[in-house]
Amino acid sequence: MERTIKQVAVFGLGKVGELVAVMLGESGFKVVGYDAAPRDDLGFAVKPLDVHDGQGLRAALRDVDAVVCCLPFNLNIEVAEAASDSEVHYFDLTEDVPTTNRVIELAAAKPSSAFVPQCGLAPGLIGIIGASIARTFDEIRSIELTVGALPQNPTGMLGYAINWSAEGVVNEYLNDCEVLRSGRRQMVPAMTEQERVLIGGVELEAALTSGGLGTMCQTYEGSVQRLDYKTLRYPGHFDQMRFLFDELNLRDRRELVGKLLVDAKPPVSDDIVYIHAAVEGVKQGAPVRENYVRGYKPLEISGRAWRAISWTTAASAVSVVELVAGGVLPRTGFIRQEDITLEQLFSTQAGRHFVEQGRI
Repeated sequence: MERTIKQVAVFGLGKVGELVAVMLGESGFKVVGYDAAPRDDLGFAVKPLDVHDGQGLRAALRDVDAVVCCLPFNLNIEVAEAASDSEVHYFDLTEDVPTTNRVIELAAAKPSSAFVPQCGLAPGLIGIIGASIARTFDEIRSIELTVGALPQNPTGMLGYAINWSAEGVVNEYLNDCEVLRSGRRQMVPAMTEQERVLIGGVELEAALTSGGLGTMCQTYEGSVQRLDYKTLRYPGHFDQMRFLFDELNLRDRRELVGKLLVDAKPPVSDDIVYIHAAVEGVKQGAPVRENYVRGYKPLEISGRAWRAISWTTAASAVSVVELVAGGVLPRTGFIRQEDITLEQLFSTQAGRHFVEQGRI
């Protein structure tokens, strides 16, 4: 089937946005990048853009078929509204619930194009994995999803490096988490229900954090008894974060905490992304637990080494663009990540990286 998406705008050329643009080019799309800072070192056109300029924003979308928003979450709604007005397909990486709720409203009000938020790692890839495993069960008791973006060689008591948005990390530690308990949606505090996890002989800890499930609680309410998302860290990390937020009384000073973390734990190039999805339930009358465990390391793409967190996020997003462009996914309306199968993702140019990498 002929692609209906040929030219794509990428807003925000930061840690992930640049790679999204590169991978879209590898997948056969014509790409134009937009960023507040001028760039002339990339293999595609880059234009300046002030997202708060509504007229300029809509002008940027005039000649494209789709936009992938890789900006901070607080800027996504303006882009989504412009995409709706311009009738172009919209994709983003957000984990912010209010942002996604607004995107859902836009999709319902004007379903002339596809609206696909939460196309990153968590929410995004982890939900696709969990839902794909769940489809093979006759009855589902629980879906447990965990992700950790970590340094391979941790140092200090936090054992961490800010390879992702510091603002996003702080939000997921402080915002309440939506979960399913006894089949019903509930909101529970972040950094609770901590547990010990072993992956490939590496000891980690996991605790509830916000945003990673996307729309899954709404999707599975009433059919799954227990569903949650947890973030993986090295042992002791969450105790240190509780000290920072509670003992030092910094819960209401999120911007300051983000700056402190970036200064104390700057990005590293030798990172690893751990994924662990587990589903328990019944198959053919017998209780079963199935696990999907991966550890993704940095990867060379288009002649350049990219951090694990960058390529796993970008590959997931670009895969979804490919699926909509090819008509595998609907070309109109709101698309949930859990509606996408792992087999579909693996079939794409960008998704092949997940087939080739990560086995532990």
